[in-house]
Amino acid sequence: MGKKVLITDDTAFMRMTLRNVLEKNGFEVAGEAEDGQQAVDKYEAIKPDLVTMDITMPNMDGITAIKTIMQRDPNAKIVVVSAMGQKALVIEALNSGAKDFIVKPFQPDRIVEALQKVAG
Repeated sequence: MGKKVLITDDTAFMRMTLRNVLEKNGFEVAGEAEDGQQAVDKYEAIKPDLVTMDITMPNMDGITAIKTIMQRDPNAKIVVVSAMGQKALVIEALNSGAKDFIVKPFQPDRIVEALQKVAG
């Protein structure tokens, strides 16, 4: 069985796109979250191997969610997938504990490669 992934993005289309790419490449999508708060709650419940995290979302943004998850589980493996490619946000996400940063629109191979690398 592949690594369990929690997909976090506020748009249903992006969650579906990520799910399709991941499932085609042997990952198991263990859950989906529409905002940072859901991501934190579902991370606790599911204990996924990997998390994809958007930055700009309602209720709780991705940076706050990354910090919260990392406080609770310093070994969490989070890869940011966001249209917000500004250098400051990339640096903040990585400093908060994200293992990689992928800018949308992305190549499916880049997602798979990043998650495989982060998964170890």
